[in-house]
Amino acid sequence: MRLINVQAFIERERKMHSGWPVNRRMKVLEFRDDHDTDYAILSHRWVDPEVDYDEMVELAKMETEERDDIRRRVGYRKILNSCEQAKRDGYEWLWVDTCCIAKQSSSELSEAINSMYRWYENSGICYAYFHDVPGSSFPTASDKRRYPNSRGWPEWFSRGWTLQEMIAPRNVQFFNKDWHPIGDKRTLARTLSHIARVPEHILRGGFSSNRPCVAQIMSWASNRTTTRVEDRAYSLLGLLDVNMPMLYGEGKKAFHRLQLEIIRISNDQSIFAWGFDRKDGRTGSILADDPSFFEHCSTLELIDHNRFIQDLEHHVPAEELPSTEDRFGIFPITNRGIQIWMFLRPLKGSDSVFEAWLPCCITDPFKEPVRITLALWKSNYYRYCTSPWEELPTEGTLQFCQIYLRYQDTPHHDVTFEIDDSAVTRNGFTYCDTYPSELTGNRLTLTGTDPLCVKVYSHSEADCRFAVGFGQCFGQDWMHVIYEKPISEYSWWKYAIEERRKMLVRGPEHAQSMAELRSRGGRYGRVWIKHTCLPGSTWIVRTSCIVWKSSRKCGVMVDGINDPNCDMRGLMVPYSSINESQDSCRLRVDGVSTEFSPAPHGIKEFHGDGSHFTVSKEFHRDGGYFTFSEFHREGNIFVDFGKFLTSDSDITPMRHKIDGWYNTDRDYVDTQGANHYTLYKPLGLSLPSNYDVNSLLASLSTRLTNKYLVTMVIQCANMSSGESSRHLSRRTRSYTPPPPDPPTPLCTFSIPFVWRLFAGGTVSRRVERSDDE
Repeated sequence: MRLINVQAFIERERKMHSGWPVNRRMKVLEFRDDHDTDYAILSHRWVDPEVDYDEMVELAKMETEERDDIRRRVGYRKILNSCEQAKRDGYEWLWVDTCCIAKQSSSELSEAINSMYRWYENSGICYAYFHDVPGSSFPTASDKRRYPNSRGWPEWFSRGWTLQEMIAPRNVQFFNKDWHPIGDKRTLARTLSHIARVPEHILRGGFSSNRPCVAQIMSWASNRTTTRVEDRAYSLLGLLDVNMPMLYGEGKKAFHRLQLEIIRISNDQSIFAWGFDRKDGRTGSILADDPSFFEHCSTLELIDHNRFIQDLEHHVPAEELPSTEDRFGIFPITNRGIQIWMFLRPLKGSDSVFEAWLPCCITDPFKEPVRITLALWKSNYYRYCTSPWEELPTEGTLQFCQIYLRYQDTPHHDVTFEIDDSAVTRNGFTYCDTYPSELTGNRLTLTGTDPLCVKVYSHSEADCRFAVGFGQCFGQDWMHVIYEKPISEYSWWKYAIEERRKMLVRGPEHAQSMAELRSRGGRYGRVWIKHTCLPGSTWIVRTSCIVWKSSRKCGVMVDGINDPNCDMRGLMVPYSSINESQDSCRLRVDGVSTEFSPAPHGIKEFHGDGSHFTVSKEFHRDGGYFTFSEFHREGNIFVDFGKFLTSDSDITPMRHKIDGWYNTDRDYVDTQGANHYTLYKPLGLSLPSNYDVNSLLASLSTRLTNKYLVTMVIQCANMSSGESSRHLSRRTRSYTPPPPDPPTPLCTFSIPFVWRLFAGGTVSRRVERSDDE
């Protein structure tokens, strides 16, 4: 390291001050080994203009006027006072970062930054100079009037580099603006811990006894700033025991590189715990953008592997626990992402958003492991922004999975939606509320930390309501309509929050669906159009999105139609009176509450979709139709009217996830309502609303008058011999032998409309795909 020769510097300054000749070859800077040299070191807040290396070396050779200009600088006086203090303390050498590094040399700068923590640690004494403290005592109370830009404390506490300069040296002496001593680190440890949020035992003994986890160290720097963005990462190298080359100009990628270097040398998973309290939401890379993301990690600590396994015993299948130790904590970095084994559990109602458990916790013996939210997108997992105020429910058991955590940034842009909902109000609907409320209005901009807005509309006379979500996820704009009757005591604001939560946990799926839609393109932009039918009504919500390449703005129009004489795009209405007269019950179909009736005898397999409340899949149709009064099956439309189908027609049943309310068993599901069923491995089957089926029903609309179509069935799986059969047990939970074929205990019914035929034939369009208009 290059050090100031204290005696030489003072002697040179004395001669210049007296006007005596100065030996221009006198060396005031010399290279010394930091392990073998007893030296003092300066920690300070840079205040322009400082004195750099070239000015320090060439000072004696300058013209008198230029030389005196440098000597009058605050930065020069600071070096002089440091040298005089070092001489009084018996030190011959002093290191000052402003003038002891030749910053024009990138190699020397990189070496100095990588060595700086060690240099402060090996120093005999560190002088911490507070240029903005006029008093004779150390400030012990926040004063935001005096220090408005540094959280009420001297600026020295707000800078990134001074964090390691406070922790690394054993002996830190503090001085006010007039170089009067105002305290030392050891005696002020409690006050310093309060200001800097660094534990007292670290200030007193360093990292030798108990090194904190990565997330906690990051949190100490969360409120500190640096002049260069890259220095927010570089100033933490020594604290995190990492070395890496300097690449000024890389911006926030420096902090990403720092995290990857930590992952390469450590198995500390707390590095993924940023924003665990959901107050620092961002969707994208598993890596944080800067230390501020770790602000709430100051009390985190790692969990011992054995204790972590104990915490998981009630959540993970017992057969998986013995295999975790060899794979846990090993995560190589690949070009696809960070390959890692993690414990995951899906959020309720979602197949793509998961809760991941990390082996770290808040400092409290009763706290559970920290949990973060991940989203599956194109076979990789990313951090996902969910609700910042509430814990989102999960379902199922934790699974120990090998996944790839994506550390590369995802495409992102702020997207502006311009909403025209005049057609909604013209048709009798009323705008009720928006969440988040700050996005209220017909022009809203979504960002990476605020990626979804929900608007709620209702029709009081028809008792019909729906919510429209405008979102973006992984760079993809999306829109979605969701309908479900709210709980009566819900305010519209609470209803909007609940519907937003449902959309948010399926955001990646909605974005993927939008990305797969076929759109019209051209010089005027791209156009997507979707139709969604509202269950229990004859209303269709039409959402259209136009994206202009130049501005990336989206125009959206929501339209309501209530004309049974119009082409209803294959619309069917659930026949609720059936359920009123029978033993009805309720299940969740793909997370949405749906009413079912006991299935007529003889229904075993189904080709149909129908009256469930998932957006984009309501009011579809089925293969069987009935005369309801006797539940007498008259036929199957795909058998009886197969001539209307082509050889390659797609009538493959769709599968749906079925959930109950009471039973938490993975295989058994309980219904809700006056009539109780326990179903074993239930499976919902329905027919997708595609072109083939919609065209068939449109063609047969007049022939299906006064018919009741079965639109969805619930099938239960068979069980092996000797296994308890609870799937048809009702009320008594009695055990019965397994049936020979998969039973079909429940179904739903719908009534088809009469569709108006267009000249040239009716063409029904798929609900979930784009329509060309």
